[in-house]
Amino acid sequence: MDKILELDRANLTMLVQAGRYYAAGGGCSFDRWTVLSARPGSMKISTIGGNVAENSGGLRGLKYGVTRNYVMGMEVVLPGGEVLWTGNKCVKDVAGYSLKDLFIGSEGTLGVITKGSAATDPKPQAKKTMVAKFREMDRAAEAVSAIIAAQIIPCTLEFLDRMTIHCVEAYAKIGLPLDCEALLLMETDGHPAAVAEEAAQMEKICRDKGCLELRVAKDDAEAAKLASARRAAFSALARVSPTTILEDATVPRSELAKMVRFVEAVAKKYNLRIGTFGHMGDGNLHPTFLTDERNKEEMHRVEEAFKEIFDEAIRLGGTITGEHGVGLAKKSFLPKFAGDAQMRVMRELRRTLDPRAILNPGKCSIDGSASKCRLRQQSERRRKIS
Repeated sequence: MDKILELDRANLTMLVQAGRYYAAGGGCSFDRWTVLSARPGSMKISTIGGNVAENSGGLRGLKYGVTRNYVMGMEVVLPGGEVLWTGNKCVKDVAGYSLKDLFIGSEGTLGVITKGSAATDPKPQAKKTMVAKFREMDRAAEAVSAIIAAQIIPCTLEFLDRMTIHCVEAYAKIGLPLDCEALLLMETDGHPAAVAEEAAQMEKICRDKGCLELRVAKDDAEAAKLASARRAAFSALARVSPTTILEDATVPRSELAKMVRFVEAVAKKYNLRIGTFGHMGDGNLHPTFLTDERNKEEMHRVEEAFKEIFDEAIRLGGTITGEHGVGLAKKSFLPKFAGDAQMRVMRELRRTLDPRAILNPGKCSIDGSASKCRLRQQSERRRKIS
């Protein structure tokens, strides 16, 4: 189930079977002119069906959105075996409930996605990539806020903290500066005149906010090399300790600097190593714990740190996951985030579509039993990651 079934240039859509790897369509494009713009970080190994089931995000989410923004329709096999098609090629369609949005991000608990229709974008005519270094993470966050306030929406606006910078440079030898607390990776794309204007504005804003140095990629090869710094972050951090646990929390952009400082404070409080990177443009953080699951006492501290980070994200008006999904490890946090009414509606939807709970059994037992299973589920998850 890995075929491209239809390429419709007249409507800028493609119909793809769920088992096709995301990047297998010619590097996320299906011809010379168009491209799938929502590009998850795992696009080389993730499938279209998996991306839809998780509502995957990525580095370009700030400007181009996440998977949900590109799904036009899909075929789903319901738990009873009935085949459902929902959606179409129409840009506007408000007839009835938006059932496709019900299955996007459902993590395989409501139906099995077998094929999907996706919207594509014209390839941008030009792009410019820059990296800026800052003495303080707060300064980097202020620069991001100022860029957005200036009504500039870059396609990429990423950050790396000091630990991540050093790990990436040791791993990939990209030539990153090591004498800073934070790096911002910025990319603007579109019409050449707009790209030039936006790049100049972003450079000025960064310098006004105390940027120590700003480097502009001189060509596509250097731009790809700089972009690889962010994509290599997890792999680089994973080399440091026997067990690496990558997490995912999102806060409003106005609270980003506060959340980054909180993660740093939690790391000190529990004497843990945490490298933080992520999508600063949309408030999505990936605090990454460098630990060893054989050290039971340390793993207890990791669990306590997790609880504090997710509680703080919720307190700041954020969410327990911006793009990775709830899965098993974060089931116990969902009721606190969602509240009683949302939990009731989700349980009722699950019971209606899958009354015998045959899809992903155990994953959707979103009740009081979830917290009792958390340690076991986290242990299973850590083994897979390590």
